[in-house]
Amino acid sequence: MEKNHFVENAGEHVAWAMWRRLDTAGHDAALLVRSSTGHLLTGTAVFLHANGPARIDYRVCVDRDWNTTDGYIAGFVAGRTVRHEIVRDSDGWRLDGLEMPDLVHLRDLDLGFTPATNLLQLRRAGPELGRSAELTVAWLDIGETRITALPQVYVRQSETIYEYSAPSVPYEAVLEMAPNGFVQSYPRLWMMEE
Repeated sequence: MEKNHFVENAGEHVAWAMWRRLDTAGHDAALLVRSSTGHLLTGTAVFLHANGPARIDYRVCVDRDWNTTDGYIAGFVAGRTVRHEIVRDSDGWRLDGLEMPDLVHLRDLDLGFTPATNLLQLRRAGPELGRSAELTVAWLDIGETRITALPQVYVRQSETIYEYSAPSVPYEAVLEMAPNGFVQSYPRLWMMEE
């Protein structure tokens, strides 16, 4: 297995990662594949939620410019089924068919229970070395019934190091990225398994 978890597979680039959760018991595994319309990110997070054991499968599709087009999550939390369909098109964002008019200007989906979606945001709008990027993303976490706007700031310190903050959560830390673009170290929350 290659150290950077990036291989060429049947003409499609494939990157994968697995993380161990640091704030509670849990793991997450993700796979990024190039598709005919852009890229497809899929994964599964298994962790101990505040309400009990959780298993969430997720999928996020992005176009060739890394803009989110749709997403889907399905699984359970403490025996309760969780299922959401997210769509982003020229009319804006919809969660399970319900329009989210305040988010029409946002381009990125961030799933709050996985570190995998940071890769998509950074591929689309990541700052150059020594620069910063302020990105407000459409954020969905387990137990939420709405997508909300989540302001974030990435300051690129080196090829693989970003100062990151999401003041409304609140969270700030120095993120370390793996060679394949996934977050390797997400302090106090996730650490990539090698």
